[in-house]
Amino acid sequence: MDQRRNVYFYETRRENVAEKVAELKKLAAKYDFTVVEKSEEANIIVSIGGDGTFLQAVQKTGFREDCLYAGISIFNELNMYCDFHADDISGLIEVMSKAEMEVRRYPVLQIAVDEDSVFYCLNEFSIKSSIIKTMEMNVYIDDLHFEMFRGDGMIIATPTGSTAYNKSVSGAVVDPLLPCMQVSELASLNNKRYRTLGSSFILSGDRTLSLKMLKGSNNYPIMGIDNEALSIQHIEEINISLSNKRIKTLKLKNNSFWHKVKRAFL
Repeated sequence: MDQRRNVYFYETRRENVAEKVAELKKLAAKYDFTVVEKSEEANIIVSIGGDGTFLQAVQKTGFREDCLYAGISIFNELNMYCDFHADDISGLIEVMSKAEMEVRRYPVLQIAVDEDSVFYCLNEFSIKSSIIKTMEMNVYIDDLHFEMFRGDGMIIATPTGSTAYNKSVSGAVVDPLLPCMQVSELASLNNKRYRTLGSSFILSGDRTLSLKMLKGSNNYPIMGIDNEALSIQHIEEINISLSNKRIKTLKLKNNSFWHKVKRAFL
């Protein structure tokens, strides 16, 4: 761990952030870290902004497993992915300087669209109707036809993503030590003709969730991976599973996932 000395800063496009990044680069150099301009050369990637910036940093740098990620918040409060604050990064320097860095590992979803394109996300995958009309799709768990869904869409979240979009639609908050994914419906129809489970459910990380679009239905849905949109048209099938990838992040002591949940919501 003590050989991890190459640092790459990923910043948000907010006012005054560039000035803060310049200060951080000087501080990193002071403590014998090498600031690199290309993320491929880094073994520590630091995002500066908020949770959205952290998610973008992971996406834009390719969900690397051979490096450590750290989030620095520029807001008044710490976030779910940001353990450190821009006005007080002494904790970050201390953690980065240790021979044995404290890390946490976050699970990642793998999204295969029509067995042609593969994407990854740290928070959630969402699929929604792109027109003022419900969407229809057959839902499979492994090889079992589970239900025929009709409604506005679905959210499939990781445990860490369970506190985000998933929670806003009454999904459960899940401990990230559990390798799983959560499925939550968006305004499903439930009547004598259409029937879905009607509640969020959690799948083991060993299972695959398949969404197969009904012919003649909405084959041009809006899809999102974390805070990025997927511009793919005419979708037939989407297979979602828990990837073997794990994102490693630097952490402070006494700042577990549940510390963060309490700080954010209670």
